[in-house]
This record gives sequence, structure tokens and C-alpha cells, in this order.
Amino acid sequence: MLIRRLLLATALLSLSTPLWAQKVNLDYQVRFLPDSDQAEVSLTLADGAPVISLAFNLGEQGVYSDFSADGLWSQKTPQLGVWQPGKGKSTLSYRVRINHERSEGRFDARMTEDWALLRGDDLVPAVKLRQQDKTVLVSRLQFDLPKGWKAVETGWPRIGKNKFRIDNPQRKFDRPTGWIVAGKIGTRRAKLGETDVAIAAPVGEGMRRMDVMTLLTFIWPHAQDVFPRDPGKLLIVGAGDPMWRGGLSAANSYYMHSERPLVSENGTSSLVHELVHVFSRIKARDRSDWITEGLAEYYAIELMRRAGGLSEERYQKIREQLIGWSKPVKSLRTSYSSGPVTARAVLLLQELDREIRQATKGTTQPRSLDDVTRGLMRLDKASSKDFIEISESVMGGASKVLDTPLLR
Repeated sequence: MLIRRLLLATALLSLSTPLWAQKVNLDYQVRFLPDSDQAEVSLTLADGAPVISLAFNLGEQGVYSDFSADGLWSQKTPQLGVWQPGKGKSTLSYRVRINHERSEGRFDARMTEDWALLRGDDLVPAVKLRQQDKTVLVSRLQFDLPKGWKAVETGWPRIGKNKFRIDNPQRKFDRPTGWIVAGKIGTRRAKLGETDVAIAAPVGEGMRRMDVMTLLTFIWPHAQDVFPRDPGKLLIVGAGDPMWRGGLSAANSYYMHSERPLVSENGTSSLVHELVHVFSRIKARDRSDWITEGLAEYYAIELMRRAGGLSEERYQKIREQLIGWSKPVKSLRTSYSSGPVTARAVLLLQELDREIRQATKGTTQPRSLDDVTRGLMRLDKASSKDFIEISESVMGGASKVLDTPLLR
């Protein structure tokens, strides 16, 4: 079963737009309105006829408002809105509230008179698309910035002034997901491997753009060795208080609070942790969030070590801290991996890496935990059972490390 899932996932990744597909342009237009803490968003189909309906998950009541549509717009509940486009050129427009508190007094989306920092997922809510066969939507995103705002950055490739191409081959409906920063912003750019990296933040928010780029430059080759994925573009955004004091990743971008240290006193790096999420895209199922968070933290330490940023003495001190922090943990099986659970997961992964290396030492193809990680990347979502099966397949036999009550 697992092998079939791996083969299916690999096949899906190789799919491209069929030559016989009917292409329909979908243009997103976004205009920020700082005075009202809103953005005005419009979706315009060059021809609405091939699109049967778009059902929007509107989520929290009051976030989206002022809907206007060509064709038919209906809301049977406050959380569900359905657009049936008209024939020919057809537009849906609405307003969306920007500011959002993740916790009391801490925002994961915010707009001031000078800038906006948010996720595109919030500009265009999740959609269930029904359309005629052989139809492919070609999506583009355009921003109309307020007077005095200088620029906008997204994780998508730029195709013009404040204009971007949205293309996710794994989805029928291309939403402008990922982080967006606009306004009076500063940006540092570099080409790392095959990826265009941009680090952008509002001016005056304390984002150490060059420090971030320097650390990424050191660890990038080692990340490439582990993760066989070179995104065309990566955006890192940040700001200071009252933004949320942490890191949050998306498929093509991530956010870091500007006051978070690049390397913490305990030797780990939130910056690298979130980078691993972006590169690996490993998601968990069946109470196995320890896989997602454990691997991100494992490589946040390991990539720094491989790049020469951690001595063996420092590495062992980090292990001692992880051991002390994770002592109360009796099981890794949970839908949300807390700090102590993640710490215990890192220790298990370190032990498994040593076990795999020892078991395959001297063979024609020595292996490590990196091979397990690459196997997990081929799955849509991974369970603890999947993890064990892939690990033992890589090692060529049963694992003593994984035969533990922690995974039951």
C-alpha cells in the first residue's frame, strides 16, 4: 500500500497542463484600504461559461463583506458563499478585513497606514471548484497600492510591476497562497542554488535582512543535499511588535518576527526550522505531528552542524538540554507536537540516524535519516506507521530504535 502511494505521488508531480486543455484567464486584483483595515479583492474570469461554480469557505463571520458578482452569488450560511459566474467576462468582488490577532495583542496579519503583512490565503478563501472538463484556469495576481506605498513582494514569480503569476500544478484552483508584504518596504535578494531568495520587511521594523541572507547562504548547500526540491522563489518576511513572536511557514514563503534570534541560546534556529517546513512540505496524519515538527527541529540543528556552525561540544550540550526538556514525555502520538514532545522526537530521530548509518555502513549504498526524509516527502501526509515502514525499508531490516512505547 505504501509503495503504491509513493508511486502515485511521484506520478502526480510529473503531470503538466494537457495540450488539449481549454485555458481561461483568472485575474486577481487587490487594493489595500488602510483607513478601513480592509482590502478590496476582485476575481475576474475572461470567460465564466466553463466554470460551473466556486464555493468559498468564508470562515469567521465578518471577515468578508460587500460581495458583488456577475452571474449569481448566494450565501446559504455565513460560512459558505457560492459564485456561479455569468457567461463571458465575469467578476466577483468583495472586501476582506486584514488585521487578525493570533493571540491576545499579537497579530499574524496586520495593516498600518504604511504597510501590510498578511497571507494571501486570507485574501482569497479556500474554494471548491466545479468546472467543465478540459478546463484549466491561468491565474495572475495584480496589486493596486495606496499612494506612497513603494512595492509589494510575494512568494510567486513576478511578471510585471506589482503583478505575479500564480501556478500550483497540484491544484485545479490557483489561489495566491503564501506570505505577502506591501508598502514602504526594504528587500534583499540573492540567488541561492536555483532559487531566487527575497527577504522583505517594512522599513523600521528591525528586520536583519543581511544577517538572514548570510545564514541562509551558509546552510543552503546542505539543505539542498537533503531536500531534492529547488523552489523557483522563496520569500521571507518579518516585522516587530505587535506581530506574533514566532515563525510561520507557507509553501513558498515564511514569516519570522524580526526580534527572533537567528540562532537561539539553546543552539537551534527558528529561521532554519521554518525553512525545513518550506522545503520538505511533510505533513502528518493520525496523531503524528511529531514527524513534522521533529524533523524540522532535527534539521534546524543538523544543518547548522553540517555547515560548521556547531562544534561537537555544543552539539552534545544541545542534546543534554533536549533530554532534560523532554523527560516528562511518555508518548509522541499527538495531533499537536508541544515543545517537550518535539524535543523527544529530535532525540529519537538522532538515534535512528545513527542506527541507519551503522546498519548500512560498508554497503554499496550507505544510508541515513536523509533517505527516510526524502521518502516521506513523496507522501501527501505521513503517519507513524508510514514513518516506521519507510525507515525499515531504508535500513533493510527492523529498527530497535522505533520499537518503542513512544510510538504506540
